[in-house]
Amino acid sequence: MADTFEELQTVRDMIRYAISEFNRAQLFFGHGSDNAWDEAVYLTLHSLSLPLDNLDPFLEARLLKSEKEHCLSLIKARVEKRVPLAYLTGEAWLQGHRFIVNENVLVPRSPISELIAEQLQPWVADPEAPLNILDICTGSGNLAILAALEFPHAHVDAADISASALEIAQQNINLYQLDHQVHLYQSDLFESLPPKAYDIIICNPPYVNSTSMEALPDEYRNEPALALAGGEDGMDLVRRILYAAPNYLNEAGFMVLEIGHEYENFLTAFPSISPTLLETETTNESILLLTREDLLMLD
Repeated sequence: MADTFEELQTVRDMIRYAISEFNRAQLFFGHGSDNAWDEAVYLTLHSLSLPLDNLDPFLEARLLKSEKEHCLSLIKARVEKRVPLAYLTGEAWLQGHRFIVNENVLVPRSPISELIAEQLQPWVADPEAPLNILDICTGSGNLAILAALEFPHAHVDAADISASALEIAQQNINLYQLDHQVHLYQSDLFESLPPKAYDIIICNPPYVNSTSMEALPDEYRNEPALALAGGEDGMDLVRRILYAAPNYLNEAGFMVLEIGHEYENFLTAFPSISPTLLETETTNESILLLTREDLLMLD
């Protein structure tokens, strides 16, 4: 390690070394990047407090001893503990927005964010309207915050059962100065929410089925199981959500629900309804749109 320390002189050297270490360790990528290069560049630039979008001017910059130590400590933790990089840096990026994270919340990555960035068109006729929006299982609050930013006159409620997750969500709300618009509730799904009819419910619940949970890469095992595990067929929480949701939607309201790779299990669990599939750049069967009328068709 001493020889390695001396030989790593520049930003370019550190990035190359990180890529080699990540490839040797056969890390799993899926928390904001999908390859060793992107993750190595982000780790290095973040640890050096350099602009994340401007690598070239700094490639030949020489590293201080303290900077090398910090970079190498992050690389070691990423390789040996398989910790998602977002937990090591304390931040994650989604749709160009920075969110504070720690091990008490999932790393933000929901493809629902792509649909919110498009203002849920064509399902929302007027993004400037004073909508009531609910984000169930909010975690770090990233989807609630993105909704508040895209729908500036909306009132956004965000709920989670985890007090630790809500602490992070509040930090993110403070970061974006959205206390006037986004309000947090500690609640087991709908149980502790005020009586209200929402125009939109956004939900990225725990939905991973038990077989898939056992096969998750170590990186995902470092995330809170409470936010991932959905029972035998992945639908345990989804069942509770769907049967209760009509009571919290206005007549023209709808739900945007993420179910990951569980579409077949969803169809088996809810044969009486026909969801609308919402496509993004990364998926075509992971996000469903369900109107209040759809949900009232549940057996």
